[in-house]
Amino acid sequence: MAKKVQTKSTEEILWDSANKLRGSVEPSEYKHVVLSLIFLKFANDKFLKRREELRHEGKDAFLEIPEFYQAENVFYLPEESRWTYVMEQAKQEDITLKIDSALKTIERTNKSLEGALPDNYFSRLGLDQSKFSALLDTINNIDTLKDESHDIVGRVYEYFLSKFAIAEGKGKGEFYTPKTIVNLIAEMIEPYKGKIYDPSCGSGGMFVQSLKFIENHKGNKKDISIYGQELTNTTFKLAKMNLAIRGISSNMGMKAADTFSDDQHKDLKADYIMANPPFNLKDWRAENELMNDPRWAGYEVPPKSNANYAWILNMISKLSQNGVAGFILANGALSGGGEEYKIRKQIIENDLVEAILILPQSMFYSTDISVTIWILNRNKSERIVEVNDGIKNYRNRKGKVLFMDLRQKGEPFEKKFIQFGEEEITDIAIHYHNWQQQNWRETYQDIPEYSYSASLEEMRKKDYSLVPSKYIEFVNRDESLDYDEQMQSLQAELKDLFQQESKLKGEVSNVFKTLGYEL
Repeated sequence: MAKKVQTKSTEEILWDSANKLRGSVEPSEYKHVVLSLIFLKFANDKFLKRREELRHEGKDAFLEIPEFYQAENVFYLPEESRWTYVMEQAKQEDITLKIDSALKTIERTNKSLEGALPDNYFSRLGLDQSKFSALLDTINNIDTLKDESHDIVGRVYEYFLSKFAIAEGKGKGEFYTPKTIVNLIAEMIEPYKGKIYDPSCGSGGMFVQSLKFIENHKGNKKDISIYGQELTNTTFKLAKMNLAIRGISSNMGMKAADTFSDDQHKDLKADYIMANPPFNLKDWRAENELMNDPRWAGYEVPPKSNANYAWILNMISKLSQNGVAGFILANGALSGGGEEYKIRKQIIENDLVEAILILPQSMFYSTDISVTIWILNRNKSERIVEVNDGIKNYRNRKGKVLFMDLRQKGEPFEKKFIQFGEEEITDIAIHYHNWQQQNWRETYQDIPEYSYSASLEEMRKKDYSLVPSKYIEFVNRDESLDYDEQMQSLQAELKDLFQQESKLKGEVSNVFKTLGYEL
């Protein structure tokens, strides 16, 4: 009998190898170790490929000129930054110093990577020499360019970011938004061309999925400009690496900074905004801070007790004339009182809300609170828009909001999580787009427990609540139950249980009697 061959994907092999670092490095740290090394290997493979191309073109004299690499979106690597040099030193005690030096040199030689790579990181960690050496060997065996059409490095990055987010658990993993939620937002707001902004960009996942959307819809990546901001320095670097490794140029601001107190894109008007800001962030400003910030113009000042509406107003202030935003917030924002109520009322009266979708629970790795996708649109008027793969014939949706309840959607993932399937994402997006189009009466209809197209008047009557269950029809299944039939079924079930109990009593009694302890 032939021996069963155990096959593991590259991602799984790498994950197993990275896991061996447990104990010598904190889990919150070793993602930076692994992802930095993958970056170094990938940069090296691309560099060697370009070097061969130059040789093939008879340009040996230009092999050490960075511009001949950078013109092709390839990072130039000085000798001491090349993977081959790193592997030659892999068994030496100062290998971590060599890697720090390699990353620093790459960053210094390639301006687009400024501030992106870890600084003197490896040598400070006290890594176990043998485990680290094994990890280097594993990465050394990966040909990152073997099948460029399948973006193996991008896949590894995505796989690791999600695995790290799961491993770090609740309260952590904030750098990662589950891929299927990001896919759904991209399919709904359709970022074909223009400026894309994420005010709390984490590891840059929203941008990566935007680019995938463009590729899937026959678009050109050069039609998109990326603008992001991130508070945490290590996550800021992670995002820059994540984008650089995929050849995506971006404007992430001058530094890692707080979006509210140090806005890195003050004059930006974005065509698309995608975001997953921290849920229910408290004390995001001091008591009297940012009271006259221009981003709140026309609205109440967002309360310092919760940043949800500060994020919303920040995004609204940066939407262009035809701008669309898709973002995720905790459900509490749908019906909060006080200042939040006043801001929400004004946003609804200003007719900026286009759709509200409530998501299933257990989709996030870092929290199990209930969350909602908000779609805001500055232009809900009738218009025709030409896009890469067709014509969008939008109807006038002024004074209308689509509510959708997705809590019955999704499939199990990693045992305790839920994610959307690809077909589900397509179906949800089509349902939404059908509702937007001129021929909507032929292609769209309200569906009980799933969707409802509400008017501004209805929202006024519901006191500006955006809770979907207040609008979407509820099906009372109890009404259709046959009482007699249900009682007969229950009767049979109980009768069977009683018989089993009686039989079990007899068997236990006999066992004790056999042992000389009659009951």
